[in-house]
Amino acid sequence: MITDVTTKAPAPAGAGRRRIVWGRLRELALVPAILVLLVVGSFVSPSFLSQANLVSILGASAALAMLVLAEALILITGKFDLSIESSAGLAPAIGALLVVPATAAVGFGTELPAGVALVAVIAVGAVVGLFNAILIVKFRLNAFIVTLAMLIVLRGLHVGVTEGQTLFDMPDAFFALATTTFVGVPLSVWLAVVAFAIAGFMLRYHRLGRALYAIGGNIEAARAAGIRVERVMIGVYVVGGVLAAVGGLILTGYVGAISANQGQNMIFTVFAAAVIGGISMDGGKGSMFGALTGVLLLGIVNNMLTIAQVSSFWIQAVQGAIILVALMIARVTSGRAQD
Repeated sequence: MITDVTTKAPAPAGAGRRRIVWGRLRELALVPAILVLLVVGSFVSPSFLSQANLVSILGASAALAMLVLAEALILITGKFDLSIESSAGLAPAIGALLVVPATAAVGFGTELPAGVALVAVIAVGAVVGLFNAILIVKFRLNAFIVTLAMLIVLRGLHVGVTEGQTLFDMPDAFFALATTTFVGVPLSVWLAVVAFAIAGFMLRYHRLGRALYAIGGNIEAARAAGIRVERVMIGVYVVGGVLAAVGGLILTGYVGAISANQGQNMIFTVFAAAVIGGISMDGGKGSMFGALTGVLLLGIVNNMLTIAQVSSFWIQAVQGAIILVALMIARVTSGRAQD
Protein backbone atom coordinates (compact mmCIF):
# COMPACT_ATOMS: atom_id res chain seq x y z
CA MET A 1 0.00 0.00 0.00
CA ILE A 2 1.34 3.44 -0.98
CA THR A 3 0.83 6.22 1.52
CA ASP A 4 1.03 9.91 0.86
CA VAL A 5 3.93 11.36 2.80
CA THR A 6 3.72 14.90 1.50
CA THR A 7 3.38 17.63 4.08
CA LYS A 8 2.07 20.31 1.72
CA ALA A 9 -1.42 21.55 2.36
CA PRO A 10 -3.70 20.94 -0.62
CA ALA A 11 -4.43 23.97 -2.74
CA PRO A 12 -8.03 25.19 -2.84
CA ALA A 13 -10.06 23.49 -5.56
CA GLY A 14 -10.91 26.82 -7.16
CA ALA A 15 -7.26 27.84 -7.33
CA GLY A 16 -6.33 24.52 -8.88
CA ARG A 17 -8.99 24.87 -11.56
CA ARG A 18 -7.87 28.42 -12.33
CA ARG A 19 -4.27 27.28 -12.80
CA ILE A 20 -5.39 24.51 -15.17
CA VAL A 21 -7.40 27.01 -17.19
CA TRP A 22 -4.48 29.46 -17.24
CA GLY A 23 -2.15 26.67 -18.33
CA ARG A 24 -4.41 25.68 -21.21
CA LEU A 25 -4.84 29.28 -22.26
CA ARG A 26 -1.09 29.72 -22.20
CA GLU A 27 -0.71 26.94 -24.78
CA LEU A 28 -2.81 29.05 -27.15
CA ALA A 29 -1.47 32.43 -26.04
CA LEU A 30 1.02 32.70 -28.89
CA VAL A 31 -1.58 32.20 -31.62
CA PRO A 32 -2.93 35.78 -31.36
CA ALA A 33 0.65 37.06 -31.09
CA ILE A 34 1.59 35.23 -34.30
CA LEU A 35 -1.42 36.71 -36.10
CA VAL A 36 -0.50 40.20 -34.89
CA LEU A 37 3.09 39.72 -36.09
CA LEU A 38 1.86 38.65 -39.51
CA VAL A 39 -0.18 41.85 -39.77
CA VAL A 40 2.75 43.97 -38.58
CA GLY A 41 5.07 42.20 -41.00
CA SER A 42 2.82 43.11 -43.91
CA PHE A 43 3.50 46.77 -43.09
CA VAL A 44 7.24 46.17 -42.73
CA SER A 45 7.50 44.80 -46.26
CA PRO A 46 4.93 44.20 -49.03
CA SER A 47 6.59 40.84 -49.72
CA PHE A 48 6.35 39.62 -46.13
CA LEU A 49 3.06 37.74 -46.66
CA SER A 50 4.07 36.39 -50.05
CA GLN A 51 3.98 32.64 -50.46
CA ALA A 52 7.72 32.53 -51.11
CA ASN A 53 8.54 34.38 -47.88
CA LEU A 54 6.13 32.35 -45.75
CA VAL A 55 7.63 29.12 -47.11
CA SER A 56 11.07 30.60 -46.41
CA ILE A 57 10.08 31.19 -42.77
CA LEU A 58 8.93 27.60 -42.44
CA GLY A 59 12.05 26.23 -44.11
CA ALA A 60 14.35 28.35 -41.96
CA SER A 61 12.51 27.22 -38.80
CA ALA A 62 12.51 23.47 -39.54
CA ALA A 63 15.95 22.75 -38.07
CA LEU A 64 15.16 24.82 -34.98
CA ALA A 65 11.88 22.94 -34.61
CA MET A 66 13.66 19.58 -34.37
CA LEU A 67 16.02 20.88 -31.69
CA VAL A 68 13.15 22.48 -29.78
CA LEU A 69 11.26 19.17 -29.89
CA ALA A 70 14.32 17.41 -28.50
CA GLU A 71 14.76 19.94 -25.72
CA ALA A 72 11.04 20.07 -24.90
CA LEU A 73 10.83 16.31 -24.31
CA ILE A 74 13.85 16.46 -22.01
CA LEU A 75 12.56 19.54 -20.18
CA ILE A 76 9.24 17.82 -19.48
CA THR A 77 11.15 15.18 -17.49
CA GLY A 78 12.68 17.92 -15.36
CA LYS A 79 16.13 17.77 -17.01
CA PHE A 80 17.71 19.61 -19.93
CA ASP A 81 20.45 19.22 -22.51
CA LEU A 82 22.73 22.06 -23.56
CA SER A 83 24.77 19.89 -25.93
CA ILE A 84 22.15 19.42 -28.64
CA GLU A 85 23.45 22.46 -30.50
CA SER A 86 26.86 20.79 -30.81
CA SER A 87 25.28 17.51 -31.87
CA ALA A 88 23.56 19.42 -34.68
CA GLY A 89 27.00 20.38 -35.94
CA LEU A 90 29.16 17.34 -35.21
CA ALA A 91 26.78 14.59 -36.35
CA PRO A 92 26.36 15.86 -39.95
CA ALA A 93 30.07 16.68 -40.08
CA ILE A 94 31.01 13.09 -39.22
CA GLY A 95 28.64 11.82 -41.90
CA ALA A 96 30.09 14.22 -44.47
CA LEU A 97 33.67 13.24 -43.67
CA LEU A 98 32.74 9.60 -44.32
CA VAL A 99 31.65 10.34 -47.89
CA VAL A 100 33.89 13.15 -49.14
CA PRO A 101 36.56 11.98 -51.60
CA ALA A 102 39.94 10.97 -50.25
CA THR A 103 41.48 13.72 -52.36
CA ALA A 104 39.60 16.40 -50.42
CA ALA A 105 41.46 18.70 -48.04
CA VAL A 106 39.68 17.05 -45.11
CA GLY A 107 37.94 13.72 -44.76
CA PHE A 108 38.44 10.19 -43.50
CA GLY A 109 39.09 8.83 -46.98
CA THR A 110 36.48 6.09 -46.58
CA GLU A 111 34.13 7.36 -49.34
CA LEU A 112 31.23 5.36 -47.94
CA PRO A 113 27.82 5.33 -49.65
CA ALA A 114 25.58 8.26 -48.76
CA GLY A 115 23.02 5.99 -47.11
CA VAL A 116 25.60 4.59 -44.71
CA ALA A 117 26.83 8.09 -43.88
CA LEU A 118 23.29 9.26 -43.11
CA VAL A 119 22.87 6.32 -40.73
CA ALA A 120 26.14 7.38 -39.11
CA VAL A 121 24.72 10.89 -38.61
CA ILE A 122 21.78 9.45 -36.67
CA ALA A 123 24.07 7.09 -34.76
CA VAL A 124 26.32 9.94 -33.61
CA GLY A 125 23.32 11.80 -32.22
CA ALA A 126 22.07 8.68 -30.44
CA VAL A 127 25.48 7.91 -28.93
CA VAL A 128 25.87 11.46 -27.61
CA GLY A 129 22.40 11.31 -26.06
CA LEU A 130 23.14 7.91 -24.52
CA PHE A 131 26.45 9.10 -23.06
CA ASN A 132 24.77 12.15 -21.52
CA ALA A 133 22.02 9.96 -20.09
CA ILE A 134 24.46 7.51 -18.50
CA LEU A 135 26.32 10.31 -16.73
CA ILE A 136 23.14 12.08 -15.61
CA VAL A 137 20.84 9.15 -14.86
CA LYS A 138 23.19 6.36 -13.81
CA PHE A 139 25.96 8.38 -12.19
CA ARG A 140 23.53 11.11 -11.05
CA LEU A 141 25.75 13.96 -12.16
CA ASN A 142 24.37 17.47 -12.58
CA ALA A 143 22.65 17.80 -15.97
CA PHE A 144 23.81 21.39 -16.42
CA ILE A 145 27.49 20.61 -15.86
CA VAL A 146 27.43 17.38 -17.88
CA THR A 147 25.73 18.82 -20.95
CA LEU A 148 27.72 22.07 -20.79
CA ALA A 149 30.93 20.03 -20.77
CA MET A 150 29.61 17.88 -23.61
CA LEU A 151 28.72 20.99 -25.59
CA ILE A 152 32.33 22.16 -25.32
CA VAL A 153 33.79 18.72 -26.06
CA LEU A 154 31.63 18.18 -29.15
CA ARG A 155 32.34 21.67 -30.42
CA GLY A 156 36.06 21.02 -30.08
CA LEU A 157 35.73 17.68 -31.85
CA HIS A 158 33.77 19.34 -34.64
CA VAL A 159 36.44 21.96 -35.23
CA GLY A 160 39.16 19.32 -34.90
CA VAL A 161 37.82 16.76 -37.37
CA THR A 162 36.96 19.44 -39.93
CA GLU A 163 40.22 21.29 -39.28
CA GLY A 164 38.17 24.46 -39.01
CA GLN A 165 37.10 24.23 -42.65
CA THR A 166 33.66 24.37 -44.24
CA LEU A 167 32.59 21.09 -45.85
CA PHE A 168 31.17 21.11 -49.37
CA ASP A 169 30.64 18.56 -52.15
CA MET A 170 28.50 16.17 -50.14
CA PRO A 171 26.02 13.91 -51.97
CA ASP A 172 22.59 15.33 -52.74
CA ALA A 173 21.12 13.10 -50.02
CA PHE A 174 22.63 15.43 -47.41
CA PHE A 175 20.58 18.32 -48.79
CA ALA A 176 17.40 16.46 -49.75
CA LEU A 177 15.35 17.34 -46.67
CA ALA A 178 15.77 21.06 -47.30
CA THR A 179 15.81 21.13 -51.10
CA THR A 180 13.10 18.58 -51.97
CA THR A 181 9.57 19.97 -51.82
CA PHE A 182 6.09 18.50 -51.54
CA VAL A 183 3.22 20.76 -52.66
CA GLY A 184 5.70 23.62 -52.61
CA VAL A 185 6.88 23.08 -49.03
CA PRO A 186 10.28 21.56 -48.15
CA LEU A 187 10.31 18.01 -46.82
CA SER A 188 12.06 19.31 -43.70
CA VAL A 189 8.91 21.23 -42.76
CA TRP A 190 6.70 18.19 -43.26
CA LEU A 191 9.12 16.11 -41.20
CA ALA A 192 8.99 18.62 -38.35
CA VAL A 193 5.19 18.69 -38.45
CA VAL A 194 4.97 14.89 -38.37
CA ALA A 195 7.52 14.69 -35.54
CA PHE A 196 5.61 17.22 -33.44
CA ALA A 197 2.30 15.47 -34.18
CA ILE A 198 3.67 12.09 -33.08
CA ALA A 199 5.20 13.58 -29.94
CA GLY A 200 1.99 15.46 -29.14
CA PHE A 201 -0.13 12.34 -29.58
CA MET A 202 2.25 10.32 -27.40
CA LEU A 203 2.27 12.91 -24.61
CA ARG A 204 -1.51 13.18 -24.56
CA TYR A 205 -2.66 9.60 -25.11
CA HIS A 206 0.21 7.14 -24.59
CA ARG A 207 1.40 5.84 -21.24
CA LEU A 208 4.96 6.80 -22.12
CA GLY A 209 3.89 10.42 -22.48
CA ARG A 210 2.12 10.30 -19.14
CA ALA A 211 5.29 8.82 -17.68
CA LEU A 212 7.32 11.82 -18.89
CA TYR A 213 4.95 14.24 -17.18
CA ALA A 214 4.92 12.11 -14.03
CA ILE A 215 8.72 12.03 -13.86
CA GLY A 216 8.96 15.79 -14.35
CA GLY A 217 6.24 16.45 -11.83
CA ASN A 218 7.48 14.21 -9.02
CA ILE A 219 10.18 11.67 -9.75
CA GLU A 220 9.75 9.76 -6.49
CA ALA A 221 6.01 9.48 -6.98
CA ALA A 222 6.67 8.23 -10.51
CA ARG A 223 8.91 5.49 -9.13
CA ALA A 224 6.29 4.59 -6.55
CA ALA A 225 3.74 4.30 -9.37
CA GLY A 226 5.89 1.65 -11.05
CA ILE A 227 7.39 3.81 -13.79
CA ARG A 228 10.88 2.74 -14.84
CA VAL A 229 12.27 6.21 -14.43
CA GLU A 230 15.88 5.52 -15.41
CA ARG A 231 14.94 3.63 -18.55
CA VAL A 232 12.48 6.31 -19.66
CA MET A 233 14.93 9.15 -19.07
CA ILE A 234 17.73 7.37 -20.95
CA GLY A 235 15.34 6.84 -23.84
CA VAL A 236 14.38 10.52 -23.88
CA TYR A 237 18.01 11.62 -24.02
CA VAL A 238 18.73 9.20 -26.88
CA VAL A 239 15.68 10.43 -28.80
CA GLY A 240 16.78 14.00 -28.11
CA GLY A 241 20.22 13.27 -29.56
CA VAL A 242 18.69 11.72 -32.68
CA LEU A 243 16.37 14.69 -33.20
CA ALA A 244 19.32 17.07 -32.79
CA ALA A 245 21.26 15.14 -35.44
CA VAL A 246 18.30 15.29 -37.82
CA GLY A 247 18.00 19.01 -37.11
CA GLY A 248 21.65 19.41 -37.99
CA LEU A 249 21.09 17.53 -41.25
CA ILE A 250 18.20 19.87 -42.09
CA LEU A 251 20.40 22.85 -41.31
CA THR A 252 23.09 21.43 -43.59
CA GLY A 253 20.63 21.23 -46.46
CA TYR A 254 19.28 24.70 -45.81
CA VAL A 255 22.75 26.29 -45.75
CA GLY A 256 24.23 24.03 -48.43
CA ALA A 257 27.38 23.28 -46.46
CA ILE A 258 28.67 22.38 -43.00
CA SER A 259 30.71 25.11 -41.36
CA ALA A 260 33.05 24.56 -38.44
CA ASN A 261 30.63 26.47 -36.18
CA GLN A 262 27.35 24.94 -37.34
CA GLY A 263 24.82 24.96 -34.51
CA GLN A 264 26.83 27.34 -32.34
CA ASN A 265 24.63 29.48 -30.04
CA MET A 266 21.45 27.75 -31.26
CA ILE A 267 20.74 26.59 -27.72
CA PHE A 268 19.68 30.11 -26.74
CA THR A 269 17.06 30.19 -29.49
CA VAL A 270 16.00 26.65 -28.61
CA PHE A 271 15.34 27.58 -24.99
CA ALA A 272 13.63 30.78 -26.09
CA ALA A 273 11.18 28.88 -28.30
CA ALA A 274 10.54 26.20 -25.67
CA VAL A 275 10.00 28.66 -22.80
CA ILE A 276 7.72 31.06 -24.66
CA GLY A 277 5.85 28.01 -25.93
CA GLY A 278 4.93 27.06 -22.38
CA ILE A 279 7.42 24.28 -21.64
CA SER A 280 8.17 24.53 -17.93
CA MET A 281 11.79 24.73 -16.82
CA ASP A 282 10.70 22.92 -13.64
CA GLY A 283 9.46 19.88 -15.57
CA GLY A 284 6.09 18.18 -15.80
CA LYS A 285 4.35 20.86 -17.88
CA GLY A 286 4.08 21.91 -21.46
CA SER A 287 2.64 20.79 -24.78
CA MET A 288 4.01 20.19 -28.25
CA PHE A 289 1.54 22.64 -29.75
CA GLY A 290 2.83 25.36 -27.47
CA ALA A 291 6.45 24.53 -28.33
CA LEU A 292 5.64 24.60 -32.04
CA THR A 293 4.01 28.02 -31.78
CA GLY A 294 7.14 29.20 -29.97
CA VAL A 295 9.22 28.10 -32.97
CA LEU A 296 6.88 29.84 -35.39
CA LEU A 297 6.84 33.06 -33.39
CA LEU A 298 10.64 33.27 -33.27
CA GLY A 299 10.85 32.38 -36.95
CA ILE A 300 8.48 35.20 -37.84
CA VAL A 301 10.28 37.68 -35.58
CA ASN A 302 13.68 36.78 -37.05
CA ASN A 303 12.38 37.04 -40.59
CA MET A 304 10.66 40.34 -39.94
CA LEU A 305 13.74 41.88 -38.33
CA THR A 306 15.96 40.55 -41.10
CA ILE A 307 13.72 42.07 -43.79
CA ALA A 308 13.84 45.34 -41.84
CA GLN A 309 17.67 45.03 -41.95
CA VAL A 310 18.00 44.98 -38.18
CA SER A 311 21.41 43.89 -36.89
CA SER A 312 21.72 40.28 -35.71
CA PHE A 313 22.88 41.58 -32.32
CA TRP A 314 19.53 43.30 -31.84
CA ILE A 315 17.74 40.13 -32.89
CA GLN A 316 19.48 38.27 -30.05
CA ALA A 317 18.45 41.05 -27.64
CA VAL A 318 14.84 40.68 -28.75
CA GLN A 319 14.97 36.92 -28.18
CA GLY A 320 16.35 37.48 -24.67
CA ALA A 321 13.57 39.96 -23.90
CA ILE A 322 10.99 37.45 -25.14
CA ILE A 323 12.37 34.80 -22.75
CA LEU A 324 12.14 37.20 -19.79
CA VAL A 325 8.54 38.09 -20.63
CA ALA A 326 7.66 34.41 -20.99
CA LEU A 327 9.20 33.60 -17.60
CA MET A 328 7.20 36.37 -15.94
CA ILE A 329 4.02 35.08 -17.56
CA ALA A 330 4.85 31.56 -16.38
CA ARG A 331 5.35 32.84 -12.85
CA VAL A 332 1.95 34.51 -12.85
CA THR A 333 0.06 31.63 -14.44
CA SER A 334 1.69 28.85 -12.39
CA GLY A 335 1.24 30.64 -9.08
CA ARG A 336 4.56 29.42 -7.71
CA ALA A 337 8.17 30.49 -7.68
CA GLN A 338 10.66 28.99 -10.10
CA ASP A 339 13.81 27.30 -8.82
